[in-house]
Amino acid sequence: MKIINMECFIVPPRWLFLKIETDNGLVGWGEPVVEGRAHTVKAAVEELSDYLIGKDPMRIEDHWQVMYRAGFYRGGPILMSAIAGIDQALWDIKGKYYQTPIYELLGGACRDSVRVYSWIGGDRPVDVAIGAKEKAEAGFTAVKMNATEELQYIDSFKKMDEVIERVAKVREAVGDDFGIGIDFHGRVHKPMAKYLAKELEPYRPMFLEEPVLPENNEALREIAHATTIPIATGERMFSRWDFKKLLSDGYVDIIQPDLSHAGGITECKKIFAMAEAYDVAVAPHCPLGPIALAACLQVDATAHNVFIQEQSLGIHYNEESDLLDYLEDSSVFEYKAGSVANLSEPGLGIKINEDYVKQKEKIGHKWRNPVWRHKDGTIAEW
Repeated sequence: MKIINMECFIVPPRWLFLKIETDNGLVGWGEPVVEGRAHTVKAAVEELSDYLIGKDPMRIEDHWQVMYRAGFYRGGPILMSAIAGIDQALWDIKGKYYQTPIYELLGGACRDSVRVYSWIGGDRPVDVAIGAKEKAEAGFTAVKMNATEELQYIDSFKKMDEVIERVAKVREAVGDDFGIGIDFHGRVHKPMAKYLAKELEPYRPMFLEEPVLPENNEALREIAHATTIPIATGERMFSRWDFKKLLSDGYVDIIQPDLSHAGGITECKKIFAMAEAYDVAVAPHCPLGPIALAACLQVDATAHNVFIQEQSLGIHYNEESDLLDYLEDSSVFEYKAGSVANLSEPGLGIKINEDYVKQKEKIGHKWRNPVWRHKDGTIAEW
């Protein structure tokens, strides 16, 4: 069996899909994308296709190593996202070849389902209490929200009070036995992060996500000493080498690698296992499309330390198309009591509606994240 064609589809709301075809008719799908850089990742996929066309799709580990190591410059969001989508599609082909879900090829399942959470509040968090109550009524047992708008290195206590009030209202709306993930989104610098981490403790958040930017991970030591709230990070880290020091330093409780950014199924399975050795939980990042979510669920099924999974149904980015629109059978992602069952069909376990993909490709997208500035004109973290 050989790879004969690789084709990318830029589709709304902000996704990039990859289709890999083989000479025996098997097809695999992947989702290689960096939000806001879809065209750049597409170019990287096309460059890597020069090596892959004509190769045996079953040699996934070897292809991963070549794509990563054969380039003198390696790592980073663009290359690792391109590798991730290719890797997902190759695993999809392999699962279909053996007529089994991918998790069976990774050692089999250690769980029957995984808990999922839903987003509330948008980029600038508003109406979070209402949003949380709606998600609870829809059957979810956990939500995630942005904590803040833009913040300076040292900002006003008025803004701090607003963050605390928002979280307090969510807790009041959903009760004690409900997960609240609070995403600092890299918007909060160390001085304010330490303060908020301490002050939010009475509301028992499920985790604080990216309390500082990953390039400032050394600050997690001080933040961890300031709070008992579990600290989560990792969506902007792209390989096991990026996670190595984070784990060995011991100041993170939850890692959040993204299976469309951090090298795909092959690499993230290894990252999850590394985290388990440090007694660290995993909550994979996935505000993306159905292929990315399916890839997450395949690895989640095999990973003892995964405790919850992000998913994008109804997320504020999904204005033109949503998570289920590209599937022939959307029931595979049916959420029951805040969880989703392991996907049982071969490969990734989903069937992409290719006609719909091609229809939406004609629309495409040029999604960009907003550019925010502080009142003094300096650029703000989004």
